Amino acid sequence: MLAAELSPPLQRSRRIEALVAGYATSDGAGVRLTRLLTQKLQRRLDPFLMLDAFGSDDAEDYIAGFPDHPHRGFETITYMLDGRMRHRDSAGHEGVLGPGGVQWMTAGRGVIHSEIPEQTAGRMEGFQLWLNLPAADKMCVPWYRDFAAAELPAYRTAAGAAVTVIAGTSRDVQGAVSRPQTQPLYLDIALPAGVAFEERLAAELNAFIVVYRGAVTVADEMVTALQLGVLDTDPAADGVRLLAKEDSRLLLVAGKPLQEPIVQHGPFVMNDEQEIYQAISDYRQGRLGV
Repeated sequence: MLAAELSPPLQRSRRIEALVAGYATSDGAGVRLTRLLTQKLQRRLDPFLMLDAFGSDDAEDYIAGFPDHPHRGFETITYMLDGRMRHRDSAGHEGVLGPGGVQWMTAGRGVIHSEIPEQTAGRMEGFQLWLNLPAADKMCVPWYRDFAAAELPAYRTAAGAAVTVIAGTSRDVQGAVSRPQTQPLYLDIALPAGVAFEERLAAELNAFIVVYRGAVTVADEMVTALQLGVLDTDPAADGVRLLAKEDSRLLLVAGKPLQEPIVQHGPFVMNDEQEIYQAISDYRQGRLGV
């Protein structure tokens, strides 16, 4: 669909406050990935906790996948650009995530799940974002939903920007998921060379971009592939303007900070140490995910 133009146009764009280069690491049973958002940025980019990018044509980099492991206290959003991954969890959910699809999982009070490739060759590429839950919802009932690529709302601007709305609302297009407490906005934006795109952002939202193809500028500062650009919180800015220097694709992510304590121990994210001790005990005693 062709979306309406932003009206009125932005008066002032946010700027890049910091550029973060991801670092190579591995997780699960040895899956190679690039960690872009780490614990050092959790307070600054509250309510977001972590962002990993994965992408390889070598099956040895991903074939072992992520066998059974626990989570409590947050949500995971997995966005597959290429490849196929099967998900199973202790709440009885199961599905296969394919190219362009999104898996949204609310761990809540706890799930044990696995993510295993459904391929032995070819490219596996995508992102996993961790979104915090407010204290009142950390022990909620787990929830899960797979969205195939065709189910994700999308639009195109008159200038040629193609936008997939995974969460939140953009140009009156409602995304696949909404969360009133954290108000996440999650867009995948494809920009032809020389094309600009503007998105309005409320002043209270923390926001960042991740370019994964090409290069874009934000207020004349260049962001290149696999760099995370933290957007500033200039109170005079009413959004962000992105300009593609070449054919580019990027994620634009924003959310309302919870401003609550964050205590993380591996796959558990709670508000205090006692809750972490309880999560560890529940997992060891077989009470988590039942």
